[in-house]
Amino acid sequence: MAKAKLLEHEAFELLKSYGVPHPPFGLAKTPDEAGELADKIGYPVVLKVVSPDISHKFDVGGVVLGVESRVEAVRGFETITRNIERNAPGARIIGVLVQKMLKPGVEVIIGGLRDPTFGIVLMLGLGGVFTEVFRDVSFRVSPLRKSDVYEMIEELRSTPLLKGFRGLPPVDLESIVDIVLKLEKIMKDHEEIESADLNPVFAYPNGAVVVDARFLLKGGNPSK
Repeated sequence: MAKAKLLEHEAFELLKSYGVPHPPFGLAKTPDEAGELADKIGYPVVLKVVSPDISHKFDVGGVVLGVESRVEAVRGFETITRNIERNAPGARIIGVLVQKMLKPGVEVIIGGLRDPTFGIVLMLGLGGVFTEVFRDVSFRVSPLRKSDVYEMIEELRSTPLLKGFRGLPPVDLESIVDIVLKLEKIMKDHEEIESADLNPVFAYPNGAVVVDARFLLKGGNPSK
């Protein structure tokens, strides 16, 4: 049976192969590897448990933010392991993702799914913790042109946040459009992907970067 989802490092490898911007990352299997990777990536970094059995990492203590040294990276790996053993007994731990921690940007969500009637549907909206609160999203059915994605942006109530609001600089809309079109290409090329969730995407005045990515495969259970 196919696995339910791509693991975190697999998701970022997929994004990398399509030229989708993402933070530097690596998979650590041991505490020492976490320290070595953190040194190589550069501080600060964030540590995230990689497990096929865990979707909500924060809830089980599977994330350590703001790691500033090799010692902290080693301890963070050990802390995550203990937390998972206590809070999610039986969950398989593949390793810990070591990822560059980026400065905050305007948070955007970009997603895709396969609808039995319409085929590939792309989604764009306000991201991060606000996704479920404001439900400010726009949808389009593939195939998409650049102009279609710009129309999606214009449909959002939160568009002023993207175009500059109360002295804040506008974000790079072209970079957001590019990520949406690349996600469409990924879903066209990989029919085994049932849905995709890039959230958050940090949008800056000079680019946009996918900070977290989730790909659910056919036969997977999104609630697991």
